[in-house]
Amino acid sequence: MSTDTGPPAKMQKVDEPIEVSEGDQGQDFDADTQKALEDIDACQNDIDVLNEKASEEILKVEQKYNKLRKPHFDQRNELIKKIPNFWVTAFVNHPQISAILDEEEEECLHYLNMVEVEEFEDIKSGYRINFSFSSNPYFNNSSLSKEFHLATTGDPASKSTKVEWKDNMDLTKRAQAQVANRKRRHGYSRTFFHWFQDNTDPSADDIAEVIKDDMWPNPLQYYLAPDIEVGENGVGDHDDENEDSVVVLGDDDDEDDELDDDEEVYQIDDDDDDELDETNGLGETIDSVEDEEDDDDDVEVLGEDDDDDDVEALEPDEGETKGE
Repeated sequence: MSTDTGPPAKMQKVDEPIEVSEGDQGQDFDADTQKALEDIDACQNDIDVLNEKASEEILKVEQKYNKLRKPHFDQRNELIKKIPNFWVTAFVNHPQISAILDEEEEECLHYLNMVEVEEFEDIKSGYRINFSFSSNPYFNNSSLSKEFHLATTGDPASKSTKVEWKDNMDLTKRAQAQVANRKRRHGYSRTFFHWFQDNTDPSADDIAEVIKDDMWPNPLQYYLAPDIEVGENGVGDHDDENEDSVVVLGDDDDEDDELDDDEEVYQIDDDDDDELDETNGLGETIDSVEDEEDDDDDVEVLGEDDDDDDVEALEPDEGETKGE
């Protein structure tokens, strides 16, 4: 509402005093308005001070509970190590992370055995994402880390561990060679290791935020995601639907057979025929059966008449023959 009423107010302030004074527009406020504005500004300063104190208190609470959560996260990581391919499965099932996963990178992540998000002591200064790998044919590192922090200028910055690729195994170069033939989902042109090594714009690093705020708090939900979907819309459900379809088709066939063999079908009313025509097409079958029966009756009657005519026609011929 303030946006809509703003421009007219400014026009009044400019139009009215132009001929009266040449001073600054700030002097156009009357005394009461000026006093109210100063009081509002003072209130806003008090609110800002309270917000700053609240932020400090929230940070203290976060620091406290980060320490309380740490042993549980450690225990969870130890349990996850007992499940083969836990992290790669969770990544593949996550819609945003899977969108940047190259096929060969997915193979590489089968060697990923631990993910950990480590927030710095003061929290505001940043966090670090750690990836631990078992021995693999792609690189020599046993761990890779990507860190987000505040630069000396106060702007967000990031840095990544240098990946020590083995000979001819640099997945970023392989992805670049295949980029012309690859169409990525959701418009992404980057891959997982491209993301890991890219530190050009840390303030817009959505994948890091997803790992920190979505994947890390509860990776189990993404590891189990496909099983839940299969339980709801699995193959078994489709089989049941197919079985029902077969039964229905069988019932239709039986009904058609009964209609073909039952003579009472000819006594169905016209209204019933119309309903059948609109629903399952049996009316047409009945009509055709009636027509065939009528044709049979006509043939029989015509046959009898033809025989009589033939007899009558033959008798004079025979007489004439005898007379001759």
